[in-house]
Amino acid sequence: MQPTGHLRGDAVRVAGDARQRFYDSRGYGRPLDGNEIALSRVEAAHLLFRGDLSGVALSPDADPVGFERFFVESAAAADRFAVRYLVYSDLRDRGFYLSPARDPWPGGTAAVPDAVDFVAYERGSTPDTGNVEYPVQVVGERESLPASGLAGRTLAVVDEESDITYFAATAGRIEGATDYEPPERLDGVLLSDRVVVWDAPDPLYERGFYGQPLTGRAAAVEGALQLSLVEAASLAADGVLSLSASVGAAGASSGGGTADGTAPDGPAAAVVARGRDVEGERFDRRLAVYRRLRAADAVPKTGFKFGADFRTYLDVETVEDLPHSEHLVRVVDADHRFSPRELSLDVRLAGGVRKEMVFALTAAGNEDRVAAGDASEAAAAAEVEWLSIVRLTP
Repeated sequence: MQPTGHLRGDAVRVAGDARQRFYDSRGYGRPLDGNEIALSRVEAAHLLFRGDLSGVALSPDADPVGFERFFVESAAAADRFAVRYLVYSDLRDRGFYLSPARDPWPGGTAAVPDAVDFVAYERGSTPDTGNVEYPVQVVGERESLPASGLAGRTLAVVDEESDITYFAATAGRIEGATDYEPPERLDGVLLSDRVVVWDAPDPLYERGFYGQPLTGRAAAVEGALQLSLVEAASLAADGVLSLSASVGAAGASSGGGTADGTAPDGPAAAVVARGRDVEGERFDRRLAVYRRLRAADAVPKTGFKFGADFRTYLDVETVEDLPHSEHLVRVVDADHRFSPRELSLDVRLAGGVRKEMVFALTAAGNEDRVAAGDASEAAAAAEVEWLSIVRLTP
């Protein structure tokens, strides 16, 4: 005869030999006085579904109910009960012991964020040992979650058909080994959305992987290199790039003015102003991340073909012997909120091309339109939180 549980508040109490039967041997619930234990609603539902409980009395004088009634009542009473139950049941079936990640349950002693729903212990570990393998945050397909602070969590995304996809979120770190220093001086022309350097030294592209050469069959011009605006802004901020001319959006040429007729002070300010004209304050965030990657001796190049901001090369010796890029980097605001669909698309694409998906969170550009003249300093000082997310099979 299987024992019966009794709902008291938000916990199900089970007496008899419940401590030995459920807590000591299989890590369910938390011990109370004697052999009695308390189960969370999710734990009780799982035991009901398995037939290890004969029923649960929802009130002191009520007859015990089975899994179906208890599940429906709990879904109405407890936030996100259905999706949490699905994840709990799936991980239990995979051989993990789990506890709710809140006091007074055993998982409440783990140092995890409040958003975490369960802690799954290492295989072979119990709630008594406390060796946590996965801090699990359950997310419905149509929910959103803040990007900041996700590192260290296991995301369990439940889609509309109740399938579960797991993601591991860690503090990403991109450190390269590219040994290249740009020349002391370059002269360029600022066009509407790029900069052309007419006499670029060969190593700028071949060793530093800056820009893209202007090439073609039977070309009579040598050494012409097109730089993206983020590349040009970074080089200008380092005092390397100067501008001999600037062409506005309407095609008018000047000695360095922008499309709106203003004349920012210095080449870095001019390029940043043009970048903001082209893509708004997002340019500041991309520039901050670009400069941080270059400072880490990694080489960032456009990730457009992969739907990202950058792809990165960690160790470039020569473009002729270029390795595969290792990361896709998407730049988002520090206050960005992910949709699970967005995460799934990015991570799936990165995995499909054998790259790691890294999100760069930065507040650069959020200040009330930082003056163009201070943009390079702001980009260099902006904090960047690196967040790596990959598919996980527990």
